[in-house]
Amino acid sequence: MTHSTFSNAFIRSFRSGFLLLALAFCCSIGSEVFAQTGSPDPARFEQEIEAFESWDAKNSAPEDAILFVGSSSIRFWDTAEAFPGYKVINRGFGGAHITDVLHYYDRVIGRFDPRLIIFYCSENDIAAGLDSDKVFDDYTELLDKIGQSFPDADFLFVSIKPSNSRLTHSDNFEAFNSRVKTYHQTNEQLHFIDLAAPLTDEEGRPDDAYFVDDRLHLNEDGYRLWNEKMREFLENNQ
Repeated sequence: MTHSTFSNAFIRSFRSGFLLLALAFCCSIGSEVFAQTGSPDPARFEQEIEAFESWDAKNSAPEDAILFVGSSSIRFWDTAEAFPGYKVINRGFGGAHITDVLHYYDRVIGRFDPRLIIFYCSENDIAAGLDSDKVFDDYTELLDKIGQSFPDADFLFVSIKPSNSRLTHSDNFEAFNSRVKTYHQTNEQLHFIDLAAPLTDEEGRPDDAYFVDDRLHLNEDGYRLWNEKMREFLENNQ
């Protein structure tokens, strides 16, 4: 190899190595910024929200309904079949963060007249690495908006569920659940339901028997447990 060929090869190798290092550094910085302050772009749900609106344009919404809203655990919950004796609206969209619910607030919550809002969201936020204080601030911001829109409505937070796919986040999930439960004790219209414990085995670990193959989303048996617990709550809070 001539000196010129060696030099060119060295330069190409150096540039490639530098680009890889720079990319790794930028990804690391980007992840840290996201974990501290960032939230995903809510525009990714625009088509789902438009589908809700298309349905609403053809169907009148019941008054004093129970509004289920949140992420995929709500979306995949067949709430109409599970609670046939109640007027139910489901506005779950998979992968949602609390900031997404806030962004689409007028289109998925504010347009209705619910007597009870059943909410499952925050799992994705925490699993994405967002700071728990930021997630809680988003949550209380949502509660404030709901309180202003529907001062007579009740609100039920469904505890973040455990799962083996997100086992590393278990402590953060439990801490957030505890924080919400304590906060709700300050207002009789705010409720908390533990739907996490029924999904665990005797050792307190998530039981895959209640999950589909991804070990994240509930299967029919998992929702059957949730339905039983939720019916108990609804019967006791008519």
